[in-house]
Amino acid sequence: MRGRRSAPEPPHDRDGADADPVDVARTVVLRRLAAAPRTRHELAADLVDRGVPQYAIDLVLDRFTEVGLIDDVAFARMWVDSRVRTRGSAPRVLRQELRRRGIDADLIDEVLADIDTAQQRDMAYRIAVSKVRSLERFDTAVKVRRLAGLLMRRGHSPNVAFDVVKTVLSEQHVSSLEA
Repeated sequence: MRGRRSAPEPPHDRDGADADPVDVARTVVLRRLAAAPRTRHELAADLVDRGVPQYAIDLVLDRFTEVGLIDDVAFARMWVDSRVRTRGSAPRVLRQELRRRGIDADLIDEVLADIDTAQQRDMAYRIAVSKVRSLERFDTAVKVRRLAGLLMRRGHSPNVAFDVVKTVLSEQHVSSLEA
């Protein structure tokens, strides 16, 4: 978590000389956006930390939003798609992450509405299948605990987690009998 300075320094350019706050804000925002997509809230917090006056923050962020360089809707959709695809995160975790990034609650609801329960179960199943091989040396109780814990940390409900674990372990048992 980022610590806030007690008294922000006046904005300045690289040489340390006083600079136009709007130019400083524009430069900071362009650099941050060049590195990775950001929400308006994250960019505003960065500018506040740098001591940029509120009028300059609002002016620059409004303009960047107007031209489409800051788009919280696109950011939220991209974030959810990425987290679902790469981590198998469930809506509960995604909601917390988006809220921390300053996304509006209504927008979060809209973006997460696209994830249905079948898709959530499929995500949990893929995670458990990928992890179960590394747990072969453990007894069933340990496997259940570790797999269910992993799924719940990713935001899946206990019901989904234990149901998926039961399915994956029974499939593993059947495949070991066939081998």
